[in-house]
Amino acid sequence: METVQGRQLSQFLPPAGGRGRPSAVLVLFGEGPTGPELLLMERAGGLRSHAGQPSFPGGALDPEDGDPETTGPLRAALREAEEETGLDPAGVQLFGALPKLYIPVSGFVVTPVLGWWRTPSPVGAVDPGETARVFTVPVADLTDPANRATAVHPLGHQGPAFLVESALVWGFTAGVIDRILHFAGWERPWDRTRQVPLDRRS
Repeated sequence: METVQGRQLSQFLPPAGGRGRPSAVLVLFGEGPTGPELLLMERAGGLRSHAGQPSFPGGALDPEDGDPETTGPLRAALREAEEETGLDPAGVQLFGALPKLYIPVSGFVVTPVLGWWRTPSPVGAVDPGETARVFTVPVADLTDPANRATAVHPLGHQGPAFLVESALVWGFTAGVIDRILHFAGWERPWDRTRQVPLDRRS
């Protein structure tokens, strides 16, 4: 992953001049009953933005997280994951960060932080007002062509999607997962013409 560049992950890169709010997400893999799995959470349905949407744990950097250009994103990703899912950070081994990406709708400049769940701990929705549920998805399900589709937004944007664990994973989260599967050599051929329309509230 050290040689991966931002443009290889997304068409949305941080704007020039340092604009955008620094944030980080934890892309946490661990060993499950059937092989590697990925930790995800589903945002509460009552939130003003991204309601009900599956995502990685994460959020904005706080001043105490430190330098946003070095260790800040790593600390923020772990801190936010603990606050949102209750996981024990001591059981997580961080491998490093992917290039910064941009979410235009929210103005966040997001650093995906890769980690391995060396010692799994119990997880769940710490604040039901923010998080509806916390769940893991086997990588085998993410790579299964039957679970893959192209999400089509009412405004015309299209991107990868995953139908797993009774959830539709799309947008930024699905885009990052898609690229990780590709560069890790896990991707399997899938029908990119299969489309899943999103409603206008998405």
